Amino acid sequence: MNENDLGIFEKYESEVRSYVRGFPTVFHEAKGCKIWDMDGNEYIDFFSGAGALNYGHNDENMKQKLLDYIQEDGITHSLDMASKTKGEFLQKFHDVILEPRNLNYKVMFPGPTGTNSVESALKLARKVTGRTNVVSFTHGFHGMTIGALSVTGNAFKRNGAGIPLSHSYTMPFDNYLNDMEQETDFIERILDDSGSGVEMPAAFILETVQGEGGLNAARMEWLQKIEKICRDRDILLIVDDVQAGVGRTGTFFSFEPAGITPDIVCLSKSIGGYGLPLALTLIHPDYDKFEPGEHNGTFRGNNMAFVTGMEALNYWKDDSLSKSIQEKSERIYTFLGNMIDKYPQLQGTHRGRGFMQGIACGVEDMADAVAAKCFEHGLIMETAGSDDEVFKLFPPITIDDENLDKGLAILEKAIEKAVEEKNPVTT
Repeated sequence: MNENDLGIFEKYESEVRSYVRGFPTVFHEAKGCKIWDMDGNEYIDFFSGAGALNYGHNDENMKQKLLDYIQEDGITHSLDMASKTKGEFLQKFHDVILEPRNLNYKVMFPGPTGTNSVESALKLARKVTGRTNVVSFTHGFHGMTIGALSVTGNAFKRNGAGIPLSHSYTMPFDNYLNDMEQETDFIERILDDSGSGVEMPAAFILETVQGEGGLNAARMEWLQKIEKICRDRDILLIVDDVQAGVGRTGTFFSFEPAGITPDIVCLSKSIGGYGLPLALTLIHPDYDKFEPGEHNGTFRGNNMAFVTGMEALNYWKDDSLSKSIQEKSERIYTFLGNMIDKYPQLQGTHRGRGFMQGIACGVEDMADAVAAKCFEHGLIMETAGSDDEVFKLFPPITIDDENLDKGLAILEKAIEKAVEEKNPVTT
């Protein structure tokens, strides 16, 4: 193929391809928060593999650990057999992440993607409770397999299933009705009213910040209320932390600031540290009820991801990274507020928290236009929301000040250009 020719992808790859349409170039090299195409064009990465590259590209320490492991002919594939690397990962995850947070979870390795983790969580909740239905929330996104789609709100993605999606109920996410008390009272009344037509569910599943759904961030008070609703009715609480977890919101788990303790937690994306596929389902020991092999998969557990994932956990031995994320998050928040004020043509409102923030645009196709202009000027950024109305900042959580500022400057230039084209000055 030619150096930067997209023709081969158009000729041989399925029409389902997506991100290549928004970023029409052939990438070849990446380091930290930067990525280069075959022509040597440099881009700052505010996409981070949709949250799979929280620590950026090709972290030196993770890379060396991986190279050493490959060189020593370490186990690559082992299904769920015991391996030295898996044992070391389990111990370090317990010592660095779970124990300091007083969290008591057994670790399940489903297939290596977020939707695999969600599927295992849904199956387990139904098995443990003997109930069928699961409550999900408006604008939630939990994956592309059938069970995960049944608790996903996006109509376009749901329609791709080709069959009716059942055994779930959708309730209003925080601020959906602009009244938290009204929203939670509604949920309680529906659950407690024998005439509502809603059976008591096995579980609630939610994201604390809805990544694909438009960066809707739940208030801590709402999360606490939802946990209480579940506890009062013996309903399991599942937090899908696939995108919002592993430091993306400032703490390792996105639910930490709310002080809640989910019964099941879904992790994937950046848990492997290096972009290698890995997923965990964290289960309170009381609910660890699968029979051996009752939920399995050929690639459950990825030894090379254990290697890099263990190295990534070193970032969490103290609170320095967490503090850095929170400090930079404030700068991002201030920047976005300034953009909303400076460019009223966006009809913008702020969304999200931590390193998953953005602006919801009230003008049709404006977010897409901003993202496209970002790419033209050397910044990779995607959109989110049911109508792609939000442009979404997802820098690596390890980004330095200089490149964060550079990326924000490109974003402002892109906003300016997009606004000019949407609102041309006439004389």
